Amino acid sequence: MMTLVPFLRDHPIAAVIVLCEIGLWVLLGAGLLLRYPAGRKRLGGFVLLLIPLLDVVLVVATAIDLWNGSPFDLTHGLAGIYLGFSVAFGPAIVRWADVRFAHRFAGGPAPVAPAGRAARQAALWKEWRRVVVAAAIASGAYLVLMVVATDADAAESLWWWIGRAWVVVGLWLLFGPVWGVGGGSTGEAQAPAPVAERPAADDR
Repeated sequence: MMTLVPFLRDHPIAAVIVLCEIGLWVLLGAGLLLRYPAGRKRLGGFVLLLIPLLDVVLVVATAIDLWNGSPFDLTHGLAGIYLGFSVAFGPAIVRWADVRFAHRFAGGPAPVAPAGRAARQAALWKEWRRVVVAAAIASGAYLVLMVVATDADAAESLWWWIGRAWVVVGLWLLFGPVWGVGGGSTGEAQAPAPVAERPAADDR
C-alpha cells in the first residue's frame, strides 16, 4: 500500500482510473439500492445515469495531462482501453445487476442463463461485438490524444496501443465465438436471452 501511494501520486491518470472504477461500483450500488429496496425508482435511475460521466472525467483528465506536457506512459494507454471497455460493457453490467436486484427486491423474473449450444454461441458473438465497439472507442480516444499531446513520442506510442486494441479483438474472436462452443453451430433452438439483456419487470 505504501508503494502504491507514491505511484498514484506520480501517475495522476492511474489515480483517475482507480477513482473511476470505485465510482462505477458506488454509483451502481447506490442506484440499485435506491431503485429497489428504497423504492425510489426515479432517483435510482438518475444515479445510474451518472455512471457515463465517469468516462467523460477520464477522457478530459487524460487529455489535460498530455496537453500539459506529461510524457506518454502506460497509464495513458490504459486509460483508452479502460474507456473503451467501460462504454462497451458498462450498460450490460448495469442490466446484469438490475435483473438480480429486481428479482430480489421487486418480484422480477429470475435470472436465466443461456441454455443450449446455439444460445451460448449467440452470447459469445454478442460479447465479441462489444469488444469490437470497445476497440473502436479506444482507438478514437487515442486519435484525439494524438492531437492534444505535446510529447513528441506520444503519437508513435498511441499507434502502438491502437494496434494492440485490435489484436485483442482478433484474439477474443478466436478464443471466444470461434472456439468457444463449437465454432458457431446453430442447430439448436434459440434459448432465452442472456441475463444481462433481459429487462427488469418494472421496465417492460
